[in-house]
Amino acid sequence: MGAVFLSPLYIVLNIYVLWRLLRWMSACSRHFDNRAVWIVVIVLYTFLATTVLTGFLITSDPLHHWLKMIGNYWLGVLAFTLTVLLSFDLGRIILNHTIWRDSFPSRRRFVIGGSVAVALILILSVYGIVHTWRVKVREETLYVAQSCDVPELKVALIADLHLGYNVGVHQLEQIAEAVDTADVDLVVLAGDIFDNEYEAIRQPDQAAAILAGIESTYGTYACWGNHDVSEKILAGFTFDSDEIQEEDERFLDFLERGRVHLLEDESVLIDDAFYLFGRKDPSKARKMGADRLPADQVTQGLDMDKPILVIDHQPLELKELAAAGVDVDLSGHTHNGQIFPGNIIMKFLWENPYGIVDVDGMYSCVTSGAGVWGPAMRIGTDCEVMILNLRFDARES
Repeated sequence: MGAVFLSPLYIVLNIYVLWRLLRWMSACSRHFDNRAVWIVVIVLYTFLATTVLTGFLITSDPLHHWLKMIGNYWLGVLAFTLTVLLSFDLGRIILNHTIWRDSFPSRRRFVIGGSVAVALILILSVYGIVHTWRVKVREETLYVAQSCDVPELKVALIADLHLGYNVGVHQLEQIAEAVDTADVDLVVLAGDIFDNEYEAIRQPDQAAAILAGIESTYGTYACWGNHDVSEKILAGFTFDSDEIQEEDERFLDFLERGRVHLLEDESVLIDDAFYLFGRKDPSKARKMGADRLPADQVTQGLDMDKPILVIDHQPLELKELAAAGVDVDLSGHTHNGQIFPGNIIMKFLWENPYGIVDVDGMYSCVTSGAGVWGPAMRIGTDCEVMILNLRFDARES
């Protein structure tokens, strides 16, 4: 319901942007200051601004798919536009009361300022889009004090694929290539494999085949994330409902074809050497009418002399997991804020918003995610695969 309550604000902000655009165009040239041009601009702007809604209401493909994609890009462009415009307006107010106090507002100054703002918005938008096309690899070495029959374990941590409107086969191929190049022992998908709508995946068979082709010693394991639920979303928001949702069998079938082993509040002992426990996502569990195993029960019945690795989409209950004897917690969800200054804001919202943190002797590993959510853009963060070299019965020297 968040989208419904925010819709008046969305309308007001778009009117503000459109008004500023028309004023700047009129100042640039008298040829832009006529009714015909204004009508064209208003119609085009209205189309872009409403793709968020029309993409939700129109469900027939390919129009639905294209409107959703345009809407996602538009949300990013709008965010950059508002940031730049509000910053420029604030700067103009300050200058008008200081340096420009005794000078009259000039049309030339307005045109130059508007041109700089438009150029900056375009640069940020293009860079943000292009930056998502490259998947980077972050490799770290962790020294785990727990002993293990396997002295070293190389883990590929992948989260937030968000397969659908923003992420498809091309990016998935990059991810698979990065993992194969790293020659890992274990592949972990830490939730949000899908982006709510299975239909959004343009080539599901090929995508599943790419996942199935990833080579590793022990295979690929996954837990669900909050977006691994089949439901319609509007501008990134879902609609609250008291009805219990059912599992989308297409998601499960996709994982089976991709040779991905799903863990839902259950553990597996791998090579009789270490445990891997996959937790249910609290948001998804609530929608499915299911309970999530408490953190202090995650390690019950496990051999505490063996290392315990946990996959948990959201980096929650870190201290509780550490107290339960977990050695490494593998998460995603935060996207590291995805777009600046989101990466700064995340630091105030999560104990570990991104990277590797020692929490009472347990490593919390949070990746920024291999895909993107909402606007298909990244600024100040990367699409990444995190490669973790776990060295057991050792301490950093």
